[in-house]
Amino acid sequence: MLLVDASSVNSIAQLLTVIAIFVVVLALTYFVTRWTGNYQKGKMANTHVEVLESTRIAPNKYIEIVRVAGKILVLGIGKDTVTMLTELDEQTYGESFKCGETQGLSFKDILQKFGGKDSTAPDETSISDHESESFEQHMES
Repeated sequence: MLLVDASSVNSIAQLLTVIAIFVVVLALTYFVTRWTGNYQKGKMANTHVEVLESTRIAPNKYIEIVRVAGKILVLGIGKDTVTMLTELDEQTYGESFKCGETQGLSFKDILQKFGGKDSTAPDETSISDHESESFEQHMES
């Protein structure tokens, strides 16, 4: 017959109690996180801002395509700054991604295509090399 003293029974009871508390806290964390996510999702559904795409280009640096009040904007987002890069034509944006016309093109070509600008005809609103370099330096800092 197996002899079990009171201290080992007490230790096993304490272990089971700690495990039960851990499981309860874990379950509570799961449900609170889901509730918070659904609550935030519901609040965001009534806004006029929609993130269509987001691409990380470096740590804490992103390029995002967002729809704001019916306009599609390309934003450069750094640690402490947000810079509007260009505004896209909604019809061109939607059609190009549906048809897969962007395969094999460089980012610059795609950005110019969506912005409605001809890559061979520079205009006053195009980004100069100096502005591009200063943006890259600004994003690095």
